[in-house]
Amino acid sequence: MPGAGRGDERVAMRYYRGAVIVLALVFVGVGVTMLAVTARAGGGLLGFLLGGLFVALGVGRLTLLRKAGS
Repeated sequence: MPGAGRGDERVAMRYYRGAVIVLALVFVGVGVTMLAVTARAGGGLLGFLLGGLFVALGVGRLTLLRKAGS
């Protein structure tokens, strides 16, 4: 039947979006932590670069998810 199982798809999509949000926030958290640890240790190009990339990855994923939802 057409339309059968659409409730299951909506539930699955809700779980998917939730998992994407959690993972993106984890990436932001890891990036911020890397930046803080690198700064506290006196700096280092690689630590700042990777920390910034992790933050950018998480923020970018959240932005893409938000734009896809609207």
